[in-house]
Amino acid sequence: MYLSTIGWSKGAVGSDGSGRRRLPALSVNVFALGAVSLVTDISAEMVTAVLPLYLILGLQLSPMAYGVIDGTYTGATALLRIVGGYVADRTRSRKAVAGMGYALSAVAKLGLLAAGRSAAAVGLVIAVDRTGKGLRTAPRDALITLSTPPETLGRAFGVHRAMDSLGAFLGPLLALAVLAAAGQSFDAVFVTSFCVAVLGVVLLVLFVRDRRDLQPAAGTLSPRGVVSLLRSAPVRNLVLAACLLGLATVGDGFVYLLLQRREELSTGWFPLLAVGTNLGYLLLAAPLGALADRVGRLPVMLGGYTALIAVYLLLFGPLGGWPLIVLTLGLYGVFYAATDGVLMALAGPLLPEQLRTTGIAVVQTGQALAYLVSSVLFGMAWQAWGPVTASRMAAAAVVVAITATAVLLARRPTAVTQEVSR
Repeated sequence: MYLSTIGWSKGAVGSDGSGRRRLPALSVNVFALGAVSLVTDISAEMVTAVLPLYLILGLQLSPMAYGVIDGTYTGATALLRIVGGYVADRTRSRKAVAGMGYALSAVAKLGLLAAGRSAAAVGLVIAVDRTGKGLRTAPRDALITLSTPPETLGRAFGVHRAMDSLGAFLGPLLALAVLAAAGQSFDAVFVTSFCVAVLGVVLLVLFVRDRRDLQPAAGTLSPRGVVSLLRSAPVRNLVLAACLLGLATVGDGFVYLLLQRREELSTGWFPLLAVGTNLGYLLLAAPLGALADRVGRLPVMLGGYTALIAVYLLLFGPLGGWPLIVLTLGLYGVFYAATDGVLMALAGPLLPEQLRTTGIAVVQTGQALAYLVSSVLFGMAWQAWGPVTASRMAAAAVVVAITATAVLLARRPTAVTQEVSR
């Protein structure tokens, strides 16, 4: 089933009487999910902003050990995305599955208190937190696609990611304020993060609505249909491209640690590096999402990865001081604004309605697993050959990934039909 057949009439895009093209307003569900993500990202980024310092400076982990934990933060529980996506599609309860994921991540914030200074315990708690993210991400993004006409998917994901990045912008600032008020206590950051995360769960329960009216009858799915998704060349190519791009992407913590060491910034400034990136993301996510709807989602996404190449090269280029910091963080924000939601907008029209959440989960899982490998490899390269060589190798990997993605996705995509469920 094509996405354009899901409850949207041809009159959804029309004229306002002056001959100008008028796009339909975005669904209230998009804004409700954006509000949930905003609050949840405040909570998540409070922890993310201080975690590299906590692990590297507090627990004295090596770059390779940090790479393992950083990869775990995104990739170790990636397979649960497929499980969560399939359960959400089969039960027609995308909101409930997403809610379980949000709740699990909230509880994990308190687990950081119990973990203390044990690196193994911290890694386990992070895995639990990412289990929650794995469960919630695909159902949330599927709800956005089911609440939006196809011609405005880029704009919908752009608005959602802009609200999400506003939370990511505010989170490090709140973490910095809590550290200052609590005498540099990481425990205070973790407790505050938990309280904010609970608020996100409450918002989800009260304001987000499932789109059961747009879904097929329960029980029509089968594992065979899930496997058949990858038999479709467009879906298979998209998953492969997502894996290649994930394999070429280095974790944020590495980028910020390299910037801090290069410019010899004090630890108090470290959380603000994430703020700079998220400010760029916040300002550009919606405009770039709308641009992707007009000029094509693939060019915008590949442009974002081109900005990532510049980020990696700038880390050890001739530029220094505040110009380096501002340019690097600005380009990093461009990268996220042009890629995160745009990739999901690319995926939406390719996937059948009855496997929409599962299909999105497959794409996200492939990228997350690749990211896990990337973080470990970058940590090993840093430790073996130094950060300069590691950064240049990462830039070269992005060039290869961009080229391969352009080849894989150059053909005009076609949607998977309902036959996948038979």
